[in-house]
Amino acid sequence: MRLLFLGDLVGRVGRQIVFDRLPGLIERYGIDFVVVNAENAAGGFGVTEEIFNDLLDAGADVITTGNHVWDQREALSFCERTDRFLRPANYPSGTPGRGATLVQSRNGANVLVVNVMGRVYMDALDDPFQAVERELDACGLGEQADVIVIDMHAEATSEKQAMGHFVDGRATLVVGTHTHVPTADHQILPGGTAYQSDAGMCGAYDSVLGMDKEEPVSRFLRKIPSSRFSPAKGEASLSGLCVDVDLRTGLATRVEPFRSGGVLSEALPHHWDAQPPD
Repeated sequence: MRLLFLGDLVGRVGRQIVFDRLPGLIERYGIDFVVVNAENAAGGFGVTEEIFNDLLDAGADVITTGNHVWDQREALSFCERTDRFLRPANYPSGTPGRGATLVQSRNGANVLVVNVMGRVYMDALDDPFQAVERELDACGLGEQADVIVIDMHAEATSEKQAMGHFVDGRATLVVGTHTHVPTADHQILPGGTAYQSDAGMCGAYDSVLGMDKEEPVSRFLRKIPSSRFSPAKGEASLSGLCVDVDLRTGLATRVEPFRSGGVLSEALPHHWDAQPPD
């Protein structure tokens, strides 16, 4: 099975490169399942229902989020009408929406996607480790779920790595989001779980984390905000992670970074041009 995860989608240029390229990538490589973190899709802050639906039309199977999930207030209502839009599972009980979902892939596998948010240098939410444990207890790998993907939206690399080791052998993929910079530590952990500390972003990398450079640089220099942050308008890159999955175990057999377009060096899954794995 072939799984593609795309990191934080930032602004119009990030949306457009996903809309333009994702359908062709799915067709070219025979991708079975796509997860996109879209919490910065609407002007850099949150996601609207229209953008959510457009991402599904482009081929995304599940949309994950993070600390900006409620920046577009309409998300509080449309999140209740779909099982493919996730907010972090460790929000307090009673928060609208859901933090995990079980969705059938193009090849018929049942994929559990779990979205949690870290607590180090982030908003004080419930324990993400206990939240993940609850979801795995309810829908375990090799039981109800053939594949399990965990989006760990967090600032601290240590917290993301700890989550990877916490579920090693019990999940297919743990991938970090939020920092918008792709890390070079993609690997398969000893128990068979694919891992990367941060998938990067889908947006313009000639920027400060996807935002136009002038305002964030000015704030660092003067410590005074002069305007709102706005997404950069330069050439965008797709950034994420490609994972091969053995459906007999639900564990990863290969993991590689994915980068295409913009100023980043290209990293494409050329091995996916061969016969798809079982």
